[in-house]
Amino acid sequence: MIVLASKSASRRTMLGAAGVEFEVRPAAIDERALEAQLRDAGPGEVALALAEAKALSVDGGGRPVLGSDSVVTVGGRRFSKPASRAQAAEHLRFFSGRTMELHSAAAIALGGGIGWNHVALATLKVRELSDEYIEAYLAAEWPEVSQCVGVFRIEALGVQLFESIDGDMFTVLGMPLLPVLGALRELEELPA
Repeated sequence: MIVLASKSASRRTMLGAAGVEFEVRPAAIDERALEAQLRDAGPGEVALALAEAKALSVDGGGRPVLGSDSVVTVGGRRFSKPASRAQAAEHLRFFSGRTMELHSAAAIALGGGIGWNHVALATLKVRELSDEYIEAYLAAEWPEVSQCVGVFRIEALGVQLFESIDGDMFTVLGMPLLPVLGALRELEELPA
């Protein structure tokens, strides 16, 4: 059994569906403070630093600790989870007609150090969104999407925001699952 240093429902669902036994111990780190320290870093580097910080912040009691995080950029600007429904609408208006880059990272801590890490990229072309659509979308999806950095749940109505997606679905959901499963097999946490 591994430890998942995340409260993300999608990450729990992915691991559970893949047959990974895990215990949830959410990380208690100040993500915004860490991001501020890394303001000149690229989005993939920020996602990886957050994933590693989460993995290192939780005591696994001798078990591997998996941390994961995602960073969204649009037009060279990095976005965080929306603080309010009004801010979510602002984000969606900015995303409209643009390409979103979603960097999902995962890291596994072993014995107080990082034993493995990986970053994956998905690019999502956002269709043109009318103000009416944005309001109807948020009426249906708020507050659930308040916990989503790109203001969408791809497994729900969020899929309607996009014209195209380049990248695997697990990365879009917030964790590069296939590389994580490979690392867990190498660590003998899953059967080979």
